Amino acid sequence: MFLKYPHVERYGNDEVAEIDIGICHVFPKIDGTNASIWVDDDLNICAGSRNRELELDNDNAGFKQEVHESTIIQDFFSEYPYVRLYGEWLVPHSLKTYRETAWRKFYVFDVYCHRSEAFLRFKDYNDMLDNSGIEVIQPIAIIKNPSFEQLLDCTKKNVFLIEDGKGSGEGIVIKNYGFVNRYGRGSFAKIVTNEFKDKHVKAMGPSIMDGKKMVEYEIVDQFLTTHLIEKTYDKIRIENDGFNGRNIPELLGRVWHDLVSEEIWNFVKANKNPTINFRTLNVLTIKKIKELKPDLF
Repeated sequence: MFLKYPHVERYGNDEVAEIDIGICHVFPKIDGTNASIWVDDDLNICAGSRNRELELDNDNAGFKQEVHESTIIQDFFSEYPYVRLYGEWLVPHSLKTYRETAWRKFYVFDVYCHRSEAFLRFKDYNDMLDNSGIEVIQPIAIIKNPSFEQLLDCTKKNVFLIEDGKGSGEGIVIKNYGFVNRYGRGSFAKIVTNEFKDKHVKAMGPSIMDGKKMVEYEIVDQFLTTHLIEKTYDKIRIENDGFNGRNIPELLGRVWHDLVSEEIWNFVKANKNPTINFRTLNVLTIKKIKELKPDLF
């Protein structure tokens, strides 16, 4: 049965808010066509595109034919019939700077296990596919609590399959395997390089600029101090006879409350009623707390 790969959300939207709290695997995003491989109940090897199962006479730029003829794929699924491979079939799309030897190959970016009804973590599926002959996309970096700057740096480091001297790839995909969003769903995030440079403000929500920094950045820089965070941390620690991971949401919420209720009025007065995007401000608040209290995350 065909199973569509879950949508990868744009970094900065509600579905992936706080995905960067914790251990993040940052992968290169490649510009091919989405594809999948699995076996049916009769152990026939099947292939899919982004939205449908493929047939030999309608095979998504030759992908079904490649799967049908591949002894590497046959050998892998004879040993692991209970998994489903998701990846990119690299055929010319928007980006034309890939090496000549990279084209018309399948690059795995995720593996779903039907036994556990869950996606495997990178280490587990990488070990499974090791020495199989199937290409696996390796992470650019594994970062605890990545900052904006670190993620941007990873987009520049995405030279996976790119010809030497031809710049960087399409972008990055961020996976935090322990992340569950506010709606109770696990999800991954992506940053598409050109869009992130040109449209980051749109992704985070509209904001008024002061000529150098966003208003929200100014508020966080000026008022979200180490003292404010430590004061709130100490209150929670005393109230609970200690501080552990279960207290982190309370810390984030109370610091956010104190910043808005105690400091925003001062900023509004000093800056003649600027327009403030509170969604963006909240995201930046959480990021700064992580930067100033990294031991908690």
